[in-house]
Amino acid sequence: MNEEKESKVASEKKKVFIVDDDESVCRALSLFLTTYGFIVDTFTSAWDFLRRVPNSATGCLILDVHMPGLDGWETIKHLLTFGSFRPVIIMSADKNGGLKERALKAGAVGFLQKPFDNQALVDLIQSAFKKDLKNS
Repeated sequence: MNEEKESKVASEKKKVFIVDDDESVCRALSLFLTTYGFIVDTFTSAWDFLRRVPNSATGCLILDVHMPGLDGWETIKHLLTFGSFRPVIIMSADKNGGLKERALKAGAVGFLQKPFDNQALVDLIQSAFKKDLKNS
């Protein structure tokens, strides 16, 4: 692979999409992740994300579980049904046990319980990108 292609792939792989109905969560995560060099787009509804981001777009999706309209579980099912291979990290403030197992079973690469350690998020995103590169 030539340097130009490698550079393009590397920059595309740094894209992070955040879907959470709480604008303050989107804003805080976006500000934090940009300090790590990620390019971040935020959406306050799953429908908005699905309308604006094609399945072919590369990057990592950070997806809240509980949202009005299309929730996180329905969103991840929709993405997989329509051919998205983008890694998904599920997050939730719900204290209900078993969410991590459910998230992984649904096809997510990871799960974070809100509030979570910011470094844990960065580590999980970087891990998702490494796995995604291996599968490319």
